[in-house]
Amino acid sequence: MTWKTLQSAMADQGYIASGDLAMALHLSLSLGRPLLLEGAAGVGKTEVARVLAAVEETQLIRLQCYEGLDASQAIYEWNYQRQLLAIRAASEDGETGKSVEARIFSDEFLLERPLLKAIRQHKAPVLLIDEIDRADEEFEAYLLEILSEFQITIPEMGTITATTRPIVILTANGTRDLSDALRRRCLYAHVPYPDHETELAILVTRYPDITDRLCAQIVGFVQALRKQELEKKPGIAEMLDFAAALMGLGVADLTEDPATLQATLTTLLKTQLDRDAIPTEIAQRLAGKAA
Repeated sequence: MTWKTLQSAMADQGYIASGDLAMALHLSLSLGRPLLLEGAAGVGKTEVARVLAAVEETQLIRLQCYEGLDASQAIYEWNYQRQLLAIRAASEDGETGKSVEARIFSDEFLLERPLLKAIRQHKAPVLLIDEIDRADEEFEAYLLEILSEFQITIPEMGTITATTRPIVILTANGTRDLSDALRRRCLYAHVPYPDHETELAILVTRYPDITDRLCAQIVGFVQALRKQELEKKPGIAEMLDFAAALMGLGVADLTEDPATLQATLTTLLKTQLDRDAIPTEIAQRLAGKAA
């Protein structure tokens, strides 16, 4: 599959990928290297993994990162309750020693978490490691071993080598600097907010019945809104929610009803400070420029 074919296949799934992003994905697939996608929240980084899984007709396995994430939540843990029950039953049957130990530390009692699950699939899945910059640096260091060797060592069972190498997509919002070691192991693509033409295409793809006028107004308004001093700039998902709200209310022109426009900003502005920063007069001015 060429990068242009991949770009077209993603468009068929409703994702308008830039040429640079499609090329980065193509190289990641061709070279078998993880791809790090970096950009502001809401630009569609996570959606890339979902669409890629659909294009490849494979499973999407997601690891959501957060502060305090550890191996038991990301890789594996033992089902301690079942193990205790098995030990008790074995004891009642007179079974002790190594045979019991071997049985309770087996696949039957192993709880797979995303990283272990990803390397044990018969068909290579898409492994999404979402918001890696929210995890601790200690976890990032542990992740390096898995991304280098695609194998996991479980002390009680030994080393488990990948059945197939997963297609790995990492995302980061820039909340902290990632290590040079992690960046060296990955290909890299920056995902910006879409330009005007791309965002128009995204909106039309999702809502083909929208009028040209309203489509242009929505994109112009949202892109102008992103230039304001906001805590949380609206992303693509918020833009689509805004469009759905306006269409559902029968709005044909952003400038025709200031009260309705202001009310629908709840789909775009997600903090009270941002709501206060865009009062009716500013919203109307931005809508007027977008008209």
